[in-house]
Amino acid sequence: MKLLIVEDDADFAGVLARAMKKRGFEVALAHDAPEARSAADDFVPSHAVVDLKLPGESGLKVVEHLAACTPAPAIVVLTGYASIATAVEAVRLGARHYLAKPADADEILAALLRDQPDAALEVAPEPLSVARLEWEHIQKVLNEHAGNISATARALKMHRRTLQRKLDKRPPRPA
Repeated sequence: MKLLIVEDDADFAGVLARAMKKRGFEVALAHDAPEARSAADDFVPSHAVVDLKLPGESGLKVVEHLAACTPAPAIVVLTGYASIATAVEAVRLGARHYLAKPADADEILAALLRDQPDAALEVAPEPLSVARLEWEHIQKVLNEHAGNISATARALKMHRRTLQRKLDKRPPRPA
């Protein structure tokens, strides 16, 4: 099994690579989208873990590239900036699963190896908070505008700097 880890945090990528090597994977690392595309073409992974927020291009572009490879690897998107909009888009582009950070190696491994949907997945007992709903809406509009912050700010009728401040913060917890 060959795993491509696409993660801009070198420390986290190193820790995850060591953990996955212990679990039987041959591992290659990439820290941005161009490096990931090159590694995917040379390494030909059977599995991939892709961070959503990379320097330059989004991890969604990497997912799209990996999904177009033959054979396509099983892809898990891992992010500290989880939103419903990006989760849906990642799956539509070819990701098998979408995990919010922090996630440990066992959770990532389970997501990489699980190939069937889980209808028994628990539904959250509480609705999303107002802060989380705002975050989700911003992510949806940002996605609709291909990541263009100025266009998103105009669509939300919000000052661009205000939007940037909101995007720089960690997303609120889902419930």
